[in-house]
Amino acid sequence: MKFRFMDVEAALEYASMDGGCGTTVLLDKASGEIYYQSDFAGIDEIPEEAWDSDDVVRMPPKKELDLGSRLVFRFVSDTFPDGYDEVRGIFSRRGAYARYKDWLINHNLLEKWYDYSNAAEAEALREWCADEGIELSD
Repeated sequence: MKFRFMDVEAALEYASMDGGCGTTVLLDKASGEIYYQSDFAGIDEIPEEAWDSDDVVRMPPKKELDLGSRLVFRFVSDTFPDGYDEVRGIFSRRGAYARYKDWLINHNLLEKWYDYSNAAEAEALREWCADEGIELSD
């Protein structure tokens, strides 16, 4: 069964809420169903039999696909290496992503970051799907 890429992208976003803590997304390769569970929202669509099925795969959060701060550092290395130490300092404290966004705006890199991040996310997601035997339709 094929999954629409945009549905798998949405599942990745859901699985990444709160850093992936308290949320679970399962993809059933046999039926094409995507099941959602969230401790915080009180949602549990996952049927009991899905947990033991060989056809069901858990969607990892973005950080497990190297789409967190490691992606930020790759972007800075690739596009503005002179800012690497400054960005490293930004990520040494809490609230880094808000300060990083300000840094991007100040360096006129925000749109470039969004393009880079979106492309990296799509590539990582397609690679993960291929590794897990998940067929995609675009």
